Amino acid sequence: MPRPFHLAFPVHDLAAARAFYGGVLGCREGRSSERWIDFDLFGHQIVAHLSPDGRAADHSNPVDGHDVPVPHFGVVLEPGDWRALAERVAAAGVAFGIAPHTRFEGQPGEQSTMFFRDPSGNALEFKAFADDGQIFAT
Repeated sequence: MPRPFHLAFPVHDLAAARAFYGGVLGCREGRSSERWIDFDLFGHQIVAHLSPDGRAADHSNPVDGHDVPVPHFGVVLEPGDWRALAERVAAAGVAFGIAPHTRFEGQPGEQSTMFFRDPSGNALEFKAFADDGQIFAT
């Protein structure tokens, strides 16, 4: 079984990060200080670090007809968890950069995917595969 990954990323406002990651995404909060907050993102440790001057990158690459933001991060979820997250994010009024849809339909690597940004502009992608054997399909 894979071990959890750790990712530290910049945010401009810790209260906004707490509301988004804890409230909208439902991440359990771990340790925190005046400059950072640990979150449990589906079993993975992500850390929002206060960086008032930090700017999210505004670059993209074309993938299956969409402009995918770079950099981005997220988690591969079970299909039911992916659908529930898409509904929760939409209900919270978060704008999708790329709305929930099926990518590479009928091809190797077919997946459900969605993109949105946190309040600091960090791009997130969450995806699900009907068959996890397709995660690294070529």
